[in-house]
Amino acid sequence: MGIIVADTVASVRTIETSHPPSYYIPPSDIIPGALWPSARRSFCEWKGDAVYFDLAVGGVRLRDVAWSYPAPSPDFRVLRDYVAFYAGAVDECFVDGERVTPQPGDFYGGWITSHVAGPFKGVPGSRFW
Repeated sequence: MGIIVADTVASVRTIETSHPPSYYIPPSDIIPGALWPSARRSFCEWKGDAVYFDLAVGGVRLRDVAWSYPAPSPDFRVLRDYVAFYAGAVDECFVDGERVTPQPGDFYGGWITSHVAGPFKGVPGSRFW
């Protein structure tokens, strides 16, 4: 698509066991009107109920490319309404100028850079790590 959807210096990074970091971006740093609510929902035992978004820009709509916690658990209240993107669902994502590699699989949304080392959940056989 070639459209920059989000650009921030104010993201919140979360790191979970066996996962590369996920980056949550303030909604004010995402272009207005780009994200549309999706019917998808999930639950994280640590963060709470997640809602998902489709991305609609440049005449293209991509399904379930991002998620957010509108009412996270108290320990994760800093994530409230911030949005995380699946790096593999969009053209490209960067951290400090480095193009990220998406976390393997289609459930987890971690961003792999040269600053983190695996193994990471998401590869075949890692479901019960």
